[in-house]
Amino acid sequence: MSEPLLLRALRREPVERPPIWLMRQAGRYMAEYRAVREGVSFLELCERPKLCADVMKTAVDRIGVDAAIIFSDLLPILRPMGFDLSFEVGDGPKISNPFREKEDLARVRELSDVSPLSFVFETVAETRRAVDPLPVIGFAGAPFTLAGYAIEGGTSRNFLRTKKLMWESPDVWRELLGRLARSAARYLNAQIASGARVVQIFDSWVGQLGVQDFRESVLPALRELRAAITPGVPVIYFGTGNPALLPSFGELGTDCVGVDWRIPIERAWDLIGRDRAIQGNLDPAVLLASESVVEREATRILRAVGSKPGFVFNLGHGIHKETPVENVVRLVETVKNFRARQ
Repeated sequence: MSEPLLLRALRREPVERPPIWLMRQAGRYMAEYRAVREGVSFLELCERPKLCADVMKTAVDRIGVDAAIIFSDLLPILRPMGFDLSFEVGDGPKISNPFREKEDLARVRELSDVSPLSFVFETVAETRRAVDPLPVIGFAGAPFTLAGYAIEGGTSRNFLRTKKLMWESPDVWRELLGRLARSAARYLNAQIASGARVVQIFDSWVGQLGVQDFRESVLPALRELRAAITPGVPVIYFGTGNPALLPSFGELGTDCVGVDWRIPIERAWDLIGRDRAIQGNLDPAVLLASESVVEREATRILRAVGSKPGFVFNLGHGIHKETPVENVVRLVETVKNFRARQ
């Protein structure tokens, strides 16, 4: 049998059609997931590998995507690094002991031993068994995004404390991001050893930065992370919010760059560089419209890319919880059938 469609596309080989997978493809928009969550908290779910694999298997079977990203979260890595993490209903993640000053470095433990996160690696293995031969995608948060949560104590609209530390204490900032980068690399490599065939680095909040700050204060740590990932495994970098950063994303050296919906995908590919694969970039809000709109907007992206190798269809962010499952199924069917209709 030939290798999975996703792996071939990430290597920019010719493929019969674009592969498709979706961020948050298992989540609150599915009744099956909501039923599971009635009896378990989010963190408890993340720590139960068999249940995580079942949740993802249900989503893969229901919507027909070409890959399974593990069911987990960006932030559990922060707990063994010394941060008190919880998820509050309606408020999202909370860190009760945020990083605020130089002295806090003493309590940030770089992960040389990833065994406290063994439940994630078991989730990778369970998911691999459940969805084989589809590839399993592992993931981690990028250093800037992890630092933002650790410093702000949760989500933020403007990341003022994070930027202030970055500008006022560059040595502290570099050390913090270095510890996060090396920890994330070990975390991803353990996922790969457990069966992940692709990994994605999520930089959900990097769009808060301008180009100079990204290049001077974030890109070095990202390069350190990228260089430490197991050779031969495709790496996707997904950063959102600021198309002006795309040329710098292209310099990171990942196999693929995921982009959001704020820029036409063909323009984004020119900025990143055609020597990289690209992933994206349907606005997830489109999935709340009619099925005809979903098909129209997906087809617009597919036509823009055409038959160029190296394209992976995805959303420009995760699926919204209000999304009808039928619209997600229609999206996947539209992508799968596109070349047959050309």
